[in-house]
Amino acid sequence: MKITSTEVQQKEKNEIKRYPNLQTVLMVEATLQKHRDVPLKLSELKEKLPKQIMHQTLLVILNYLWRSGKIMYGPRGVLWIYTEPAHLQSMLDGALEV
Repeated sequence: MKITSTEVQQKEKNEIKRYPNLQTVLMVEATLQKHRDVPLKLSELKEKLPKQIMHQTLLVILNYLWRSGKIMYGPRGVLWIYTEPAHLQSMLDGALEV
């Protein structure tokens, strides 16, 4: 594996070394949606994920989901709060799939 100079510099500054790919973000989203009834601690969330994920990568994903208004994070854990707007759902229900 080849490490670029940017990644080395970021590691030295304790910044994010690598960003998650879309598949990983969607995996975390799906797991949180599936368990939306109760807040999950980070350790519980890691256990429920179908694949292992690095702690730093999980934190990056959770930060993104929090900023986009999809989760709430508190002392009890992480909770999925996003619901699809009703007008979008009704628009898609009557749509013709091509």
